[in-house]
Amino acid sequence: MTDTRLAPGDPAPDFSLPDADGNTVSLADYRGRKVVVYFYPAASTPGCTKQACDFRDNLAELDGAGIAVVGISPDKPAKLAKFRDAEQLTFPLLSDPDRAVLQAYGAFGEKTMYGKTVTGVIRSTFLVDAEGKIEVAQYNVRATGHVAKLRRDLSV
Repeated sequence: MTDTRLAPGDPAPDFSLPDADGNTVSLADYRGRKVVVYFYPAASTPGCTKQACDFRDNLAELDGAGIAVVGISPDKPAKLAKFRDAEQLTFPLLSDPDRAVLQAYGAFGEKTMYGKTVTGVIRSTFLVDAEGKIEVAQYNVRATGHVAKLRRDLSV
C-alpha cells in the first residue's frame, strides 16, 4: 500500500502490462503523444462500466485532441476481454493483478466506501504529457460525469 500521490510535473511511473489479449502495452509506447491513464476497481461493475463507456463515447474527441486513453485495473486479461467485448471498448484495458502500477500511481490504498474505511483501488485519472510527465493527477474521481469534467478541464 502507498500514500504516494503524484502531482503535475512528476515523472509518470513507467509500466508494461498485458492487455485484454495478453499483448504487452507500455507507457513508453505513447511517448510523443498525450495519454489518459485511468485506474478503476473492477471490470463489468456498474460504475466502472459507466466510466469506460464514457471514455469510449468521447474517444474520437480525445483522439482528435491528440490524447490516447488506457484503462488499468487488477482484473485478469480474460475478464478484461469479456468486458471490452461486452461494452465494445476500443481502447486498451491493462491488467495489473499484483497492483504494482496502481501503487506506483498512488491509486491503491485506503478509501472510504459506504462509511467504512477499506483498502482497494482508488478511482484515479492521470494525463501524461508527450514527454512522460504528469500533466493532470486526479484522485477519488466519480465514475459518472468524470469524462465530461475531464474534457472541460482539458478544453477538449
